Amino acid sequence: MTSKLKTAFAALVLVTGSIASAQTLLNGSYDVAREFYKDYNAAFIAHYKKTTGKDVKIDQSHAGSSAVARSVADGLDADVVTMNTSTDVEFLANAGVVAKDWAKRFPDNASPTTSTMLFLVRKGNPKSIKDWDDLIKPGIQVIVVNPKTGGNGRYTYLAAWGYAKKKGASDLQAAQFVGKLYKNVPVLGKGGRDATTTFLQRNIGDVLITFESEVVSVNKEFGEGKVDAVYPSISILAENPVAVVERTVAKKGTAALAKAYLDYLYSDEGQEIAAKHAMRPRSQSVLKKYASTFKPVQLFTVQEMFGSLSEAQKVHFNDGGQFDKLYTVK
Repeated sequence: MTSKLKTAFAALVLVTGSIASAQTLLNGSYDVAREFYKDYNAAFIAHYKKTTGKDVKIDQSHAGSSAVARSVADGLDADVVTMNTSTDVEFLANAGVVAKDWAKRFPDNASPTTSTMLFLVRKGNPKSIKDWDDLIKPGIQVIVVNPKTGGNGRYTYLAAWGYAKKKGASDLQAAQFVGKLYKNVPVLGKGGRDATTTFLQRNIGDVLITFESEVVSVNKEFGEGKVDAVYPSISILAENPVAVVERTVAKKGTAALAKAYLDYLYSDEGQEIAAKHAMRPRSQSVLKKYASTFKPVQLFTVQEMFGSLSEAQKVHFNDGGQFDKLYTVK
């Protein structure tokens, strides 16, 4: 072999070696976070290369958060899960897939961002929808996610229930209020993106209840000016929890990479990208910078109104719970 050939061969070995050694990380995440993680992953890959000299490839798996959690429990080899409700991470912890103390592994209950539920209405708000009371009026069609399959749907249901309670309703009256709202639901979305597609592509419904962050995605994907965002007077604080999937990282040897990936969500750059996608950052300085994005709204916590998401799950969303009593799948 000539010296030129030897050099070329050595370079080829080096390149293929580095490609082979590039670790791949799979993030199992909820529907509405799709665009955020596209941008975040690019930033993290650059940051990881700069700080460690190593290449990394990030893959995404998206669906309703509960559907993702079930897939991971059933064997999907996600290295991390980034969810929109802690009950889905708890489910994985109970399945022995995620650490029992997952909420203490990262700051802020392992929730680097938060969100809230608001209303997307058609441009110009032809039905004059301003608050939760408008959603129970006759003839209003409301598009929501099925609370059995997505955290988006659970937060919508709990936000409506909490609104009624905050306005002085008893539990019975709150159940009646939420029941009336779901009578105006023509079809349940499987996840946040499915509900958005129903509203904008299939043109069904007068109002879509979804996460604040979906406004940015809708404008990007469907074009500016299709919808108006309406902030109700009262809504719910939704935490977006994250966790390392211990089963996968032990098998793949990706524990350090998975931790670095989730840690970076708390960095200034990670928080900034979140804010650009209308996910409320934990960083007060970034939040202040994006004050015009995050309109003031009276927020209540799940703990304050329902004890915990696990308690709410048992009472409202488990089979035979309150949701089953007030909604019959059409």
